[in-house]
Amino acid sequence: MKKIGILYGQERSFPEAFIKRINEKNIDGIVAEAVTIDKVMQAEPTEYAVIIDRISQDVPFYRAYLKNAALCGTAVINNPFWWSADEKFFNNALAVKLGVPVPNTVLLPSKDHPEDTTAASFSNLAFPLDWDNIFEYVGFPAFMKPFAGGGWKHVYKLEDAEDFFSKYNETGQLVMMLQEAIDFTAYFRCYCIGRKHVRVMHYEPRNPHHLRYDAHFNIPDELMKQIESFVLKLNEGLGYDFNTVEFAIRDGVPYAIDFCNPAPDADINSVGQENFDWVVETAASYAIERAQAQKPGQDNLSWGTFMSDAIKQSVGSQVKAAPQKKAVKKAPAKKAAPAKSADPKSALFSKIGEAKAADKDDLKKLKGVGPKLEKMLNEMGIYTFGQVSKMGKKEYELVDSMLTSFKGRGQRDDWAGQAKKLMK
Repeated sequence: MKKIGILYGQERSFPEAFIKRINEKNIDGIVAEAVTIDKVMQAEPTEYAVIIDRISQDVPFYRAYLKNAALCGTAVINNPFWWSADEKFFNNALAVKLGVPVPNTVLLPSKDHPEDTTAASFSNLAFPLDWDNIFEYVGFPAFMKPFAGGGWKHVYKLEDAEDFFSKYNETGQLVMMLQEAIDFTAYFRCYCIGRKHVRVMHYEPRNPHHLRYDAHFNIPDELMKQIESFVLKLNEGLGYDFNTVEFAIRDGVPYAIDFCNPAPDADINSVGQENFDWVVETAASYAIERAQAQKPGQDNLSWGTFMSDAIKQSVGSQVKAAPQKKAVKKAPAKKAAPAKSADPKSALFSKIGEAKAADKDDLKKLKGVGPKLEKMLNEMGIYTFGQVSKMGKKEYELVDSMLTSFKGRGQRDDWAGQAKKLMK
């Protein structure tokens, strides 16, 4: 008999329904129950083939218990090793590498020194930070929130630099991140289970908590498919088998806002009956699938592509190539002179055309362009909306190759589309 356990705290509706649904399915050799812990001995297995973790983020004892259980063969959902290592700022950085749009975000050191440290502990940190560049990159309004954790604790909405410094002084020893505010026209919260099952839910974060799922936004089917694709891509990269991802839609672009929620809200009183029924059924079926695949005493954890690809690359680099037979030497062919690489500036202006400083438009009207970035573009020779309107993927890449910072912003914020509207 294989047991599926669920480890939880104060919540009741989801754990109880999850256990009930698995047992109702009456699958031969599978039973579900609440996890019971009466002792934890090193390298000793638990009685569970699978454990769904809903609480270890708040109880360090449980997290250590789950790591020991995983070492001894339990399939823990979510992977406790990765969950311990992960945080929201890294999530954003990985999303950028995966090609998923996210708000511009910077990491901030804690305002106060951590315990047992002094100013000398921060010898490598510049003082003051480059606030002008940071504020131009993020823009205002902005949100400041802890780089790890959740539950909307210590989250501030900031209107300007003065507001930022006032609130930053309140954050004590918390490591924070400053994030661009997305002025959205639609918002969605998405369950993802098993990195293959997705439920996109209309969500209004500005409503009172019990009414946040009482929302509906009209968006094209293609955008809905793109959201689903991004949900799968993020969870594949991170390796979460039970997670939620939130998206804010601005100008038709879905920005991933929050996607480090490995113990997401699943209470019937907040998510509503239909969403609750879906998450219970899908989680129960997936837990059974993992229990049937579980092999006692082996590693039954799942890992994201970020980790698995890195491990494959590391192992591959250590494998020695088989010895090769010596080839018969031939007279070396005369090498052709290498082709000269095209000058990015010439390639760019052959497409977008040239302009004079006297014809300059106010490029700061483009979302994501501040005084510093406008100056960089002008120094390249980009002065007008007409030039910007002709940019495509290749032209954005050429611009990025000549920028020292703010890379990727043109394509992300669709400068060409904005420029066309400003020209009307």
